[in-house]
Parts: sequence; C-alpha cells; structure tokens
Amino acid sequence: MLRAVVRAFGDPRQVIGLEELQRAAPGPGEVEIRIRRAAINPSDLIPVTGAYRSRTTLPFVPGFEGVGEIVRLGEGVDSLALGRRVLPIGASGLWQDYLVRPAERCFAVPDDLSDDQAAMAYVNPLTAFRLVDAVQAHFGSARGQRIGVTAAASAIGKMLLVLLAEAGFQPVALVRSAATAARLKESFSGEIISQSAPLGAPPLDAVLDAVGGEPGNALFRHIHAGGAFIQYGALSGLQLDPMLVAERREDVAFSFLWLRNWVHSAPRAEIEGVFARSFAGIRAGILGSAVDSVFALADLAAALARHDDPTRSGKLILAP
Repeated sequence: MLRAVVRAFGDPRQVIGLEELQRAAPGPGEVEIRIRRAAINPSDLIPVTGAYRSRTTLPFVPGFEGVGEIVRLGEGVDSLALGRRVLPIGASGLWQDYLVRPAERCFAVPDDLSDDQAAMAYVNPLTAFRLVDAVQAHFGSARGQRIGVTAAASAIGKMLLVLLAEAGFQPVALVRSAATAARLKESFSGEIISQSAPLGAPPLDAVLDAVGGEPGNALFRHIHAGGAFIQYGALSGLQLDPMLVAERREDVAFSFLWLRNWVHSAPRAEIEGVFARSFAGIRAGILGSAVDSVFALADLAAALARHDDPTRSGKLILAP
C-alpha cells in the first residue's frame, strides 16, 4: 500500500514523502479501512511545519478527515459490517491506501451522501458547531452580539456566518482584501470588514479566529470588555502576543479550541448526534464545501502545489 509520511518538520511540499509498505492486519476491536477519499485541510498541514511539535511525534501520516469502507474486521468487532462506509476520527493517518483504526473511533456514513461530501463532514462542520456553542456558553444567550469571523470566505468561515446568524448573533465577516469581500458579498448579505484597512467599525463583542499573528492581535484589541476571543487555527503560523492576552485578561476571555480534545472526551452517543447534524446540514446545502480538484495519492505533490495556488476555488480531495 502507498502512504504519505512526514519524517521531519518543514515546508509540507518538501518534507511530506510517499512510501510503500505492507498492510497491517486489524487487531482485537479494530477494523481495516480502505480509504476512498481524504480531505486536505490547513489542520493537516500546520503540524507538518512544526508549529505544534510539542504534541506531534515523528514520523506520522497526515490526514485527519476522510471516508473509507471496512475491508477487514478484527476479533470481537460486531458493531460494523464489511463494506460499510465510515468516518475514522480521533487521529491523523488518512493519507494512505489502507488504515487500521479502533472500531469505536469509526462512525457510519449515510448512504445518500457521496464520498466527496462524507470526506468533508467532520473537521469543518464539527469545529463550527463547537465554536458557536462556545460563544453561546460565554454570553449565556444570543442578543444580536457582533461576532467577528476571520478567514470568513473560507469553507468553515462561511459555515460560521450561517450558524451564528441562526443562533441569534450578528456575524461580521473579516476578510483580507477588497477582492475577497466582493466575492463573499455574492453569498453573504451581512457586515463585511477588510482587515487590510484600519478597523473603523465599532468594537466587536467576540472574535472566532483562524489566523492568529498580528491580524489576531489587532482584533484582540478591538473587542468590547466582557467579550471573548476564541482561536481555533493559526493560518499565519503565529499565535497571539502573550503579553497582549495577559494585559486584557480581565476584559476579554481568551481560549483556544481544539476539536480533538472534545472528540477524545465526548461520549460516543454525543458525537453520533453531532455527526447527524453535520449530515443534515450537508443535505440542506449549508455545511457542504465546494471541491476544487481530486488528486490520486500518488499525485500528492501536485495536490500540495494546487493547495498553495491563490486561484484555488474549493477544497482538495485525495483519492487513494
């Protein structure tokens, strides 16, 4: 079987290699899955750079999100059947032809979802749900608070704009350029602010941030006392200034949301319920993501080059 592997931190296009190895048999309580589709997300690539090296062990196979079908059952597995499509969650490793994973960490996919839809039903939708839940927990109830969303034209950014409005908040789309703002206006009628210009708008009540770095610092200063700043990504490669966070600690609640922390602590029934919400949102057209291209795993180098292309118009999918 073919797999992608990272043996040193660095530029993903330089340090992610491909190698052949023998398939492993599933042990007791495990299943072997043939991966049908795997998504390429920023959350897959950021650990490759070494940004989270304190919690990343080398070597590793990237890929947190995808869908596959069960081809072998380990001893004692009776909750899943051969041929069943599942989402294996809780650890990286999906950028390979076959994957062995505990049956307890695999969740059945409805028959009416395509492989491409199912491959993107985990990371972005569940992260978006957790972020909106965190905002609701902070304020107690939604009363039209202005909630800034960075990288608002991204797949998860668009999901957050919809979910925040449905929850009774006033989402504010924060984008990097006027061109991005113009594109976003085609699907979002609310407030849009370009971060390339000074923030002349009123202060925000909270920010859901995927960027970090100096853009995040500027927004942190722009939040009302009593507000919240929830970071869930670091597309800039940098965290917020710790001194700034400490300086405003009494005014603004800061937290970092890691989806996998919740995934590893939530009861299985709760995770199943959230996946049901995700599947329903995909069917309704509000949680789906556009697909730019599908690449064979053997063409990973081309897929990573396309990921960095500013003309990319959607998600990239690997088809091992």
